[in-house]
Parts: sequence; C-alpha cells; structure tokens
Amino acid sequence: MSTYHGPVTQKTISEIAKYIKNLIPANIPETYALKPMFENVASEEDIRNGVIVFRDFLYLFCDRLISDGHLYFKLKKNPRNATDYPFLYNITDLLSDIGYHSKLTESGDSLLITEIPSFTPSIDEKGNKKKPKNSVSKLIECLRFLTLCGFVFTGIDLEAKRLNISEVQLLEVSYPNAPILLTGLKAMSIADIELRVKRYKNDNNHDNLLRCDYRLMKAEDTDVLDVLKDFLHPLPEKVQKFALELHRHYIDMGMTCAAIISTFEIHFAYSYIKNSRRVLSSRDIYQRRIWEFALSTRYGYCLVVRAKKTDKYVDVIENFPLSLREKIAKGYGCDRKLRNEPCQKGCEGIRLPLDNSILSISKDIETWLDKEMLCKLRK
Repeated sequence: MSTYHGPVTQKTISEIAKYIKNLIPANIPETYALKPMFENVASEEDIRNGVIVFRDFLYLFCDRLISDGHLYFKLKKNPRNATDYPFLYNITDLLSDIGYHSKLTESGDSLLITEIPSFTPSIDEKGNKKKPKNSVSKLIECLRFLTLCGFVFTGIDLEAKRLNISEVQLLEVSYPNAPILLTGLKAMSIADIELRVKRYKNDNNHDNLLRCDYRLMKAEDTDVLDVLKDFLHPLPEKVQKFALELHRHYIDMGMTCAAIISTFEIHFAYSYIKNSRRVLSSRDIYQRRIWEFALSTRYGYCLVVRAKKTDKYVDVIENFPLSLREKIAKGYGCDRKLRNEPCQKGCEGIRLPLDNSILSISKDIETWLDKEMLCKLRK
C-alpha cells in the first residue's frame, strides 16, 4: 500500500487574497455593546467606527495583495503545507504589534510605538537575549507594503539599505485617509491577544485581525446563525437560502452547531449531543459531527457528510440522483487505505460543493441527513 500523501499545493498570493477577502464581514452592525475592558481605549462609538474603517482597510489590503503581492511573496518549490504564507503572518504580526504595544495620541490621529516585539530581540526571565520571531528585513518589507495601503510611518527611513532597528527610539504611525482606523486597530489587537481562544499550542498568528473578527469585543455572545450568515455571504443567494434552511431545520431537530474558525480552515459542525454526560467543547462537537459546512483554500465552500448508517436506508438512497448515489456508494475514509490514492482529506467525509450545483439535489440531501439523524436518535 502506498504511503504517498500527495504533493502540497498552494494557491498564488493573489488567489489567497481573494479567498481572505471573502472572510471579511460584509455587514458590521452600527451599534453593539463592548466589553468593559475597552473603556480605556476610546469611546464605544469611536471603536465601532474604527472597526468599520479597519474592515475597509482590509479590503484595500487584499486588493493590494491581488495586484502587487507577487512582488513580496514567491511560492516555494516544496512548501511545508498549503498555508505556508510567511508574508501574511509577518504583516499580521506587525499590525498586532502596532495596535497592542502603542499609545493612541490624545487627538487620536496617530499611534506612538517604542517597541515592535515580533521583530526585535528580547530578554527572557533568565536574562538571556532571545532572537525575535521575525527578521528586520521582514519588518522593512512589511512596513513598505503597509505604506502602499495608506499607512505613514514617521521616525524610520524605509528607503535605507540597512536599518538598525534599535536606533529607532519612537515610531509614529498614522493613517491620513481615515485616522479613526488607528482606534479600530488598537481595539482589535487587544481583543486578538487577550480574548482570542487559542486553537492549538503556540497559536500566535493573529488571524482574527485578517478576518476583522470584531465579535471578540462584543459584550454579548454572538448567535452562531449570525456568524453563519457572514460565512455564506459570498455565495449565490439561493445557495445561501438552502444552507440557512438546513441550519434551522437541524437546530430545530435538536442538533448543536459549533463554529471553528481560522483564516485557512472554517467549520460549522452539526452534532447531536443531548445525551452527552459532560460539557463538550467546540472541538468535541466537531469530532462528533454528522455533517458540516466547511471552507478551505483547497476545496472552497463545501457541505461535508459523515454518513455511517447508509446500510439502514438503502431503499431511500436508490431514489437519489445517480451522481449522489455514486458519492454515497464510494463512502469516505482514508484515501490511502480505501483506494490506495494520495491523501485528499477523504477522512473528513463525503464532500459536496456548496454552489449552484447543489440546488438540484437539495431535497435529497435533506432526506439523506434526516435518515442519518434518525439512526442517531434510535441508538
């Protein structure tokens, strides 16, 4: 049996920028209460306005990546993984440093920063000097790109061939086109560092900034339906309607939906957990999922089904369209073990594209999921 997992393939930086642009919330409410911790940053109104302007900056940022990103990032011949985009991580580290480690001037027109921890050496608890996470050359590269997006940096010569970052005593950061953005960036950076639930050990990619996840700052919890609506927003209207109807139908049947969201991997997982004897985390719910909506750079938007009881309703499956019957018959599981094929994440489930093609089999999908759900309830 082959142990070949298949080569790692990456999208170009412009394709990734288009992908990220779809993750940015199209509709941010004009009013929502913030957690008390943000009272010392600025007024709630200024923070909310700043977040909207920061969202608009992200659109510009993605457009710049689409047009000029190839000058700053080259695809590697042998990338480690499909999300190996160091330039994106470097620039979000910089945005996070600027927002979190700065002081907003009284006028609110600029941020003053004396340290950029992700790019400068530090001293650990034992007094030893630690190398920075990113190099000075990467800092200059990121600063130059941000100037293309409207930022102005005073106190540093971005044209210099060599730069000693330790000589920079004070860096003033401004955004002349809309200074209120700086307030939004500061609040978002605080939320990303102090409120974000880490998904795994050493999860320090600050990707909530890239997605403008303003919900971290809200005083009240956000209904998962609102998050799902944002997720579906780029899709055709009829596909959105179908997905939302599925969500409501299975929530009404007693299923729980858990959203697990990062820049390169999004899951809305549906599980029946009412009989669980313990409180389950989002990861627990995901692992017990019957089906999910998913998004990745490799497969795009999909509906993924982990059907385990198809032998219990063969007569129903026989009435499905041929294309769906063939997918169900093929089953799911490890591609290498089942079909001696390179890994295609077949273990995640039976994958159906979430686009217009799904509309013609929408009723069959609901019937299929109903049967799986009923089998679960009869256990």
